[in-house]
Amino acid sequence: MDAHDGIAPDRAGDGPSDAQAAGLTSPDLSGETNAWVAALPPPPFVHPAGSNSDPRFRRFSPRVVVLIVAAIILGWLLWMARDSVRPFVVGLLIVYLLEPPVRWLSRHGVRRSLAILLVYIVAIVVLVEFLNLTLTPLINEVARFVRDFPTLAEQFQAQLARLSETYSRLQIPPAFRDWIDSMIAGLGQGVEGGPNVGLAFLFPIVTGAGSFIAALFGYLLLPVWAFYLLKDRAALTAQFDRSLPSAWRFDTWVILRIVQRVFGQWVRGQLILGFTVGVMTFVGLLLLSRFVDPVFGRYAVLLSITAGILELLPIIGPIIAAVPAVLLAATAGLEPVIAALVLYTLVQQVENNLLVPKIQGDAVELHPAAVMFSIIVGGSLAGLLGAILALPIVAAFRDIVRYLFRRLSPDDPDALASSISGLRLERDGLPVPTGPVPAGPAPASPVPAP
Repeated sequence: MDAHDGIAPDRAGDGPSDAQAAGLTSPDLSGETNAWVAALPPPPFVHPAGSNSDPRFRRFSPRVVVLIVAAIILGWLLWMARDSVRPFVVGLLIVYLLEPPVRWLSRHGVRRSLAILLVYIVAIVVLVEFLNLTLTPLINEVARFVRDFPTLAEQFQAQLARLSETYSRLQIPPAFRDWIDSMIAGLGQGVEGGPNVGLAFLFPIVTGAGSFIAALFGYLLLPVWAFYLLKDRAALTAQFDRSLPSAWRFDTWVILRIVQRVFGQWVRGQLILGFTVGVMTFVGLLLLSRFVDPVFGRYAVLLSITAGILELLPIIGPIIAAVPAVLLAATAGLEPVIAALVLYTLVQQVENNLLVPKIQGDAVELHPAAVMFSIIVGGSLAGLLGAILALPIVAAFRDIVRYLFRRLSPDDPDALASSISGLRLERDGLPVPTGPVPAGPAPASPVPAP
């Protein structure tokens, strides 16, 4: 047995391999990629006597049935306890972010427990410095907004009245004019009442703060939980690998690597995009404050942090982030509104056309319609966390289905090879393509092994 679990390419004269018998390749194919496909074990549940045109599937053994039933029960229990599981989902993201520096220190002779403590200390220092840099201005701007809300409401009403005078002189069909009147009346009712409306607006935030503080205790255990995951990662990985049936080993690790690639690029991409969009928005608001209206500068930190956080929601998030800026600009006139729309549109175009292709590649690329559908469904199923994680989950599911289709019926071995290229399977002792792989849905950059 070699490092590839006893899998080796066929030698001349030895007859068809198990992979060929299972329909993984065809006699007229040639090249190093074809040899790699021939070296793969047959897919689970596929009988070696089958073929491309007539695949024969094995019946489930009692052990497999038990594993499938156990997986279904575990999934059901996790779904029923999804509110309690959410902190641990966040914990897994923390583990993923901290694992690379811990692994780097371990490879340079630092004991793993000490490496984890050092990374924790550095992460805490960076977090504290970031809060010192942003928290005080953020609190000041929130307090300023609460204090200025009655004045902003009056200015907003004055701008609506001025706009009403302007459009009343226009030749507009009566039905359309009635609809606009009803919209303006609704906006006017929303800002009437001055301080009372401000208190009504802040009341849900204040009452929700109690729930947030209570939920915060559920996250206090995450550093300890993440510490043990980081400390025993190698042992847990080896134990999981030993528990896999030999026929499942290759495909299980490929699927895990696909999930890791998608979530890895998504996590790194969202962190970089959120920071970059926040900085661009902050700089743009300062420029608008200098050249258009000072109102943008009074709340630049609040609006830019909001824009950076809402980057977690693709397509919908930037639109939501632009709403408070536009409403705030509306208190100063039409020109600030146009300037705010131009700024947020420009930031979104730079993000979509320059940043996203470079940072995330095609690992999480989905059609905008699929993105919006996924966010809505994820939000309805699991709340805000479900909406945030909907995109990488759907993207990983897409890549897994694509791989399974090519694995079970690989008429094109190049497509099968390209679907898993860059996954670093050699770290798991699995076979990898030895020759050049044609262009295909390969990741933009490899993801480090856990």
